[in-house]
Amino acid sequence: MSKILVGVTGWGDHDSLYVSGVRQADKLSTYAGHFPIVEIDSSFYAIQSQKNYEKWCNATPERFGFIVKAFQALTGHDRGNKQIAELTKEQLFDRYSESIQPLRDEGKLKMILFQFPPWFDCNKENVSYIRWCRERYKNDPIAIEFRHQSWFSPEWKERTLDFLKREQLIHVICDEPQIGQGCVPIVPEITHSEHSLIRFHGRNRAGWVYSGEGDWRAVRYNYRYNHVELNEWVLRLQSLKEHTKEISVLFNNNSAGDAVPNAKQLIHMMGVEFDSLAPRQMELF
Repeated sequence: MSKILVGVTGWGDHDSLYVSGVRQADKLSTYAGHFPIVEIDSSFYAIQSQKNYEKWCNATPERFGFIVKAFQALTGHDRGNKQIAELTKEQLFDRYSESIQPLRDEGKLKMILFQFPPWFDCNKENVSYIRWCRERYKNDPIAIEFRHQSWFSPEWKERTLDFLKREQLIHVICDEPQIGQGCVPIVPEITHSEHSLIRFHGRNRAGWVYSGEGDWRAVRYNYRYNHVELNEWVLRLQSLKEHTKEISVLFNNNSAGDAVPNAKQLIHMMGVEFDSLAPRQMELF
């Protein structure tokens, strides 16, 4: 039976966790008093320094885990990033790998999350690229998140899952709105015997697709799951935990501060407890 770990994406923007006046530098250690895992998303926007990863390791307990998001150029999102202008593909992968080495050294690297863009559809070229990524990081747990429906079409769903199993890749199970081709359905299937990852993006259908106006990202993940919706996942998790050693669950629905309340609600509903959290500062209530 697997262990279920619950956390959220990032640690800086969850106001409900922090007392007034807490320093930015202290937020991760405070966060680690509530959750045993976190997703690092700053690594998507820039290759972070080893110094940053060392600092984050030092701010967290021994058994805390990081799910680190692959740099945008590794997944085809890049739009002229200056960090990669003169690097070959191999050099880029090596530089990113070197940056996260402190997580490996401290045993805190849960997995590297490759979240591919909505235009990354199911074709031979993209399958070959995923296989190449697997080879480059053959000793790391690699999670694959698709955002194009073609991977789970009736024609390709089983072959997609079989491919992930053969390559020892972690299928990222997503909960997100079903709008057009740039999304994936809930596919509660495990492809790795050691790890699994579930990401909650919310169900804001109206805000999911970019409208070209306003702060779209602030709207896209504005959603709070209700008790009925989370209970659906309690039932799924009870089934999924029989098929893998550990399940990581991340809430990404934080445009309006809903990720932490939903994460804590799911923890309560599942009746899970974490025995390796950081000591909490004294709270008023």
